[in-house]
Amino acid sequence: MTTVHFTCPDCDQTIEVNDAMRKTILDTGCPVCTAAAAEEHFAVTCE
Repeated sequence: MTTVHFTCPDCDQTIEVNDAMRKTILDTGCPVCTAAAAEEHFAVTCE
């Protein structure tokens, strides 16, 4: 199973995201502090 985590570069919050959430975060920024997000702020892990 593959999971994707977003870690905000400003507030350091880490959340698990799905594809729709990932796209929204890239478009609108961190859901906690609204800091801009980029692809490098997402990490993919396989379980």
